[in-house]
Amino acid sequence: MDHQLGLVWVAPFALLLLSIAVLPLLVPHWWESNLNKGIISTLFALPVVFYIFRLESARLIETGVEYAAFMALLSALFIISGGIYLRGSLPGTPLTNTLVLATGAIFSNIIGTTGASMLLIRPILRANERRRHQVHIVVFFIFIVSNIGGMLTPLGDPPLFLGFLRGVPFEWTIRLLPHWLTMITTLLAIFYMWDRRRFEAERTTHQGAVRMEFETREKLSVEGKVNFLLLLGVLTVAFVVGRFGDQIGLQSDYARRGGQIVGMGILAGLSILMTRQDTRAANNFTLDPIIEVAVIFAGIFATMIPALVILESRGGELGLTHPWQFFWVTGLLSSFLDNAPTYLTFASMASGLMGTEAAHLDQLLGSVTGGMHGDTLLTAISIGAVAMGANTYIGNGPNFMVKAIAEGTGVKMPSFFSYMKYTAGILLPLFLLVTLIFFRS
Repeated sequence: MDHQLGLVWVAPFALLLLSIAVLPLLVPHWWESNLNKGIISTLFALPVVFYIFRLESARLIETGVEYAAFMALLSALFIISGGIYLRGSLPGTPLTNTLVLATGAIFSNIIGTTGASMLLIRPILRANERRRHQVHIVVFFIFIVSNIGGMLTPLGDPPLFLGFLRGVPFEWTIRLLPHWLTMITTLLAIFYMWDRRRFEAERTTHQGAVRMEFETREKLSVEGKVNFLLLLGVLTVAFVVGRFGDQIGLQSDYARRGGQIVGMGILAGLSILMTRQDTRAANNFTLDPIIEVAVIFAGIFATMIPALVILESRGGELGLTHPWQFFWVTGLLSSFLDNAPTYLTFASMASGLMGTEAAHLDQLLGSVTGGMHGDTLLTAISIGAVAMGANTYIGNGPNFMVKAIAEGTGVKMPSFFSYMKYTAGILLPLFLLVTLIFFRS
């Protein structure tokens, strides 16, 4: 199929990304409607869908199943975590905010970046609702909780889970702990200094509001505790279907995806039935954020097919041989393409360089060819795919949901390009530091 896909077929994907970036600035009120977002996604996706269907319908079906599984997981985590309400309020101080972000970085490895993001974003927004400057809190939340935090287990982020399904041992990701600690501690330190400066400035000019914040704190309690068990159920379904699909009659990839979709749907339904409506109302829970993710990522999944096909067929022409090259190219593409297929594409490319079987990534580990180490290449690919998903709003599924929830509470989040200014000023220097420490040789 690749010889029939010229670069012109990447144009719909590029135009969709441009629309996501520009339309909120040009027609902000019109863009607020999820229906209008759906119209834009459909406009660019339909030509690609029709053309790919003519060339290779199986590829289109495969992408559709991947999208359905992707949305099933995100929707289940969104609905279940939306039923957990932390009554009372945390003090919106720099120390408390930093501790919440650090907790989220740990939780991201247990319940995934989506689960941790949906669980903690509302409490940290309520804790800081009286503060004038909240944007930086949400931006660092996306950096730490929605992306980089979920690096230590296959449950943390979709690329690592796909690697686990392709044979990477479950415990292998623990080797990423030095990289995780370097990035997380650096970001937490930067955030604490930034937030403290903002907090002190607000306390000087708005002392009454700050005192009121501490005087009206309520005792903390948790409602909707049953949803913690349902979150555990999500992890169980993902692990069992992925690891033991053959033993339970799910031999094919399609069957496993279908099993995951059904399982996630059941758990989300149980959450709706077993959670009191006033608990969700206290959370200001609506389906608007997940609908926004669904319509935008439907267009992204469809229009990115030609880009991925071209990358798979011509990726060897990129001349990647060193770990730092795999780190940056995988990461930068994961900022705009879905990071899971990007991870698999470059992992397969690394397997080819090492002379191993691409379908079984465990064979890449421990292999050495011409001075190159297969596990070092996979480390670079894994970190690039996970960490650089924070570079844009579309780099990882939770990013858009966190943005939508924050905007729903009145936080004026930066535009697509304005958000990338934070990326350029904070994340790119951090990734350069990671390159120099871990990947320069």
